[in-house]
Amino acid sequence: MTFSINERRRGSLVILELNGRLVMGEGSEELDKEIQQRIQGGIHALVLDCAHVPAVDSQGIKSLVRGAISLQKRDGKMVLLHLTPRVRDVLELTRLLTVIEAFDDEDAAARSVSDL
Repeated sequence: MTFSINERRRGSLVILELNGRLVMGEGSEELDKEIQQRIQGGIHALVLDCAHVPAVDSQGIKSLVRGAISLQKRDGKMVLLHLTPRVRDVLELTRLLTVIEAFDDEDAAARSVSDL
């Protein structure tokens, strides 16, 4: 399965829809690149829709952490949306969900990042 990212907007909010495994190689590298491009373009709030991400590994987690930290350094925020059960389990095990918020509802995710 090839990893892909589709951008959609909800007003000024950028939502990146992730599709595929967020693992070493193509998936994690592409996510890093896309997040950094958005930050350099002046975006301060990102929602990553993970509804179609069946798996994540340590490199994928690194990409998520790097994105969250990069945004925090610029007074921004990144949140996760629609985590699949397997991905949620991995992120809970690694305690990443204590650092990056995750939502099952897009409206709640949008409110969280719009409170900047």
